[in-house]
Amino acid sequence: MGTQRKQALLRLEPEVLAAGKDAAAARGLDFNKYVERLIAEDTTGARAAGMSAAQRLIDTHGDFLADLEDDLDAQHAPVPRNRGAAA
Repeated sequence: MGTQRKQALLRLEPEVLAAGKDAAAARGLDFNKYVERLIAEDTTGARAAGMSAAQRLIDTHGDFLADLEDDLDAQHAPVPRNRGAAA
C-alpha cells in the first residue's frame, strides 16, 4: 500500500522558482522531491544536525582547509605572460 500524497500550491518569485529547479536538477531530483526533502530536513532536525557537524569541522580543521584552498588556488592560477619577450 503506497503513501497517500497531498497536493499543495506554491507561489514563488520567478527567480526563486528558477533557482529551486536548478538546485533540484544539480542534485538529480525533480522539483517536487527537492521541496519535499527541504521540508523534511528542516522539520526533522536533519538540516540543523548537518550544519552543526559542518561547523565542528570548520572549527577543528579550518586552518588546514584554508591552507589547502590557498594551495589549490596557487596551483590553478593563470601563468603570467612575459611582456618583455620578443614576438
